[in-house]
Amino acid sequence: MPVKNRLAELLPEITEWRRDIHENPELLYDLPRTTALVEEKLRAFGCDEVVPGVGRSGVVGVIKGKSDTKGRVIGLRADMDALPMAEKTGLPFASKNPGKMHACGHDGHTAMLLGTAKYLAETRNFDGTVVLIFQPAEEGGAGGKAMVDDGLMDRWGIDEVYGMHNEPGLPLGEFGVSPGPIMAAADEVKIVIRGRGGHAAQPHNVIDPLPAACATVMALQTVASRNTDPLKSVVVSICVMNTESAATNVIDDTVTLAGTIRTLDEDVRDMAEVRIIEIVNATAAAYGCTADIHYERGYPVTVNHEENAEIAAEVARAVVGEGRVHYGRPPRMGAEDFSYMLRARPGAFVNVGNGDSAKVHHPEYNFNDEAIPYGCSFFAELVESRMPA
Repeated sequence: MPVKNRLAELLPEITEWRRDIHENPELLYDLPRTTALVEEKLRAFGCDEVVPGVGRSGVVGVIKGKSDTKGRVIGLRADMDALPMAEKTGLPFASKNPGKMHACGHDGHTAMLLGTAKYLAETRNFDGTVVLIFQPAEEGGAGGKAMVDDGLMDRWGIDEVYGMHNEPGLPLGEFGVSPGPIMAAADEVKIVIRGRGGHAAQPHNVIDPLPAACATVMALQTVASRNTDPLKSVVVSICVMNTESAATNVIDDTVTLAGTIRTLDEDVRDMAEVRIIEIVNATAAAYGCTADIHYERGYPVTVNHEENAEIAAEVARAVVGEGRVHYGRPPRMGAEDFSYMLRARPGAFVNVGNGDSAKVHHPEYNFNDEAIPYGCSFFAELVESRMPA
């Protein structure tokens, strides 16, 4: 079953929705225009249930199949929020909201799930229930967790859940899916190293926190090189180093460091947190300084359930053919809050090709509208094959 004819017919309409969302980006949980559009479309399609305000500003739509029996319940998820950055695409439908941009393709994800909803509501060629999950705040706000905590899975009795993300560099009409860990846990650390400042011409009269900070950055690299099994993965990246003064003849009292820690294994994640705290404190002390450390755990590891990843791969092959589905790829060290949904229910997260575009989170990125029929057909075929009428 290749791309579904009806979804190919709907491409101009779905593209119009996508570009409208792109032109009007909103952030985190503050999505009044986007959620209003989603609600309006779902009601117009004839969904059996449309519920706003799940997980603060998520929207859930329900479509029941032909049979009155309960059957399987499958959740399909799309994220809706944009990023706080300026757009530089020059497109006629570029962002009208300064400092906000759909630079990760969530506009495309939302439009694809809306297109899938329209098709499924029209055909209902399945025996079970589809729960359409439009999620807020993927970009740092843990909207997936908020929806799960708000009872998403239990309220609608979801048995398994699937999500999709576009991938620049993956050719148009191709999919990627893997079992097991596919994306990293993302934690953050903020470190303030405290010394005693003074005149840069009299270093013997101060306790300079900057050498301590520099030594700390270097020492933290041993978490990967000397504390972690070489067959496992960890990234410790200190990306910020700030002093309070910009003067070239002032030694400040403090230096602030901040960065991210990425892991694919909970044991490695636990070890990294402990070692980072130990290394920071010991290194600061060696230079006569002290350290304040704020370590915050972010999104957990995104783990595809093996059976569901295989199911997703078979569905993708049915849509685009055997040779265009990349199964068992290495994990990526980016993070994704669909991880919370996969912790709550079996499921899988797949990638759909965006072709030769700018990378996500880049000011020149744009979702490829030609990917829409592939993404919609994947979701529709997943429903129809998992819950045959």
